[in-house]
Amino acid sequence: MNPTAHLFTSITANYLPKARVLAQSAKRQAADVRFHLLLCDDYPAGADPAAEPFDSIINVTELPVPDLDAWLFGHTVVEMCTAVKALGFLEIARRFNANKIFYFDPDMVILSGLDGLIERLDRHSLLLTPHVSEPEQTLDAVVDNEIASLKHGVFNLGFLGVRTSAEGMRFLNWWAERLRYFCHDDIAGGLFTDQRWLDLAPAFFEDIAILREPIYNVATWNLTHRPVAGSLERGFTINGEPLSFYHFSGFDSGAQEVMLKKYADTDSVLFDLRRWYIAECQRLGQEELGSRRCRYDAFDNGERITRAQRILYRSRLDLRRAFPHPFRAEGHSYYHWHQLNTTGANASDEALETEATLRAQLSDARRELDLIQRSRSWRLARAVARLRKLFR
Repeated sequence: MNPTAHLFTSITANYLPKARVLAQSAKRQAADVRFHLLLCDDYPAGADPAAEPFDSIINVTELPVPDLDAWLFGHTVVEMCTAVKALGFLEIARRFNANKIFYFDPDMVILSGLDGLIERLDRHSLLLTPHVSEPEQTLDAVVDNEIASLKHGVFNLGFLGVRTSAEGMRFLNWWAERLRYFCHDDIAGGLFTDQRWLDLAPAFFEDIAILREPIYNVATWNLTHRPVAGSLERGFTINGEPLSFYHFSGFDSGAQEVMLKKYADTDSVLFDLRRWYIAECQRLGQEELGSRRCRYDAFDNGERITRAQRILYRSRLDLRRAFPHPFRAEGHSYYHWHQLNTTGANASDEALETEATLRAQLSDARRELDLIQRSRSWRLARAVARLRKLFR
């Protein structure tokens, strides 16, 4: 018998403790669910997959990505874990004949209401949660929350629900194709990993429900309108309604604690929830795994890959063709080519990143120019415009 819904998250191995907390919180719900792990890393040698709270572990190497090594190398670790999310939906739909699939970020905890979310997918193909659902009232909050949403995306992609209807599959295939080429942290270029693409979703797809209820995807960026009450023992509520799921975004960087102190009352029960979360992560392996490096974070000689090296590689087709296995450091390798050919042996990483970014922008500009030059209608439009100026 098929489960009611499938849930998954996408991580590197250092996030295993958080993913375990999330999976256990999902399994405590009344709903009949299966929880899958999309692992963009090696599974720790000393760990036991059979002891995990996951119903399956899908490795990134099992996904249908052409020239996988080259593609992975062109993404930072965060970009990689987000770029595979649409493929994760499609793979779970294919493997398990799944009708309803939910993605949750690993730094989330499901506290209640999973049955209600599953029921919502009976009526809609996509479920989205906005970062903020009410206008802010102070300048600080406008900057922290509304302007941040304008930069990073209207919808928080820490959560996404999809029913594999015709419309749901049309969305997933569109999103997967965009993420294949354009899942990068480039706010100045209009991108923030996978999130900014979903700003277009309401314009492209009709069967969408935007979950504006304050019980969903509660995080520091929407606390100004979502006061949390209750306790660990009794459960947490917002406006008397059970809090569905909470997002500890920014936890490892320290931003979550800073913004919690800024926007929550000093005696808020959310500090109890934070302490519980820290204890759960520790119980499930945080000390052992939390500082583990991802295999895709370094060349095979152990030297860390810089952002500049990734940008330069992905922006040049000649490099991708010459070095189809860019993680290798020995012999005829991108590693040695980069050492010999980048500007200045002692150039700072910032300078190299700037150079690589400019190269990527130049490459994009050349592609756009090529498209323009091929367009006869564009040239005709320019000629008409000139004639109109002459005969005004």
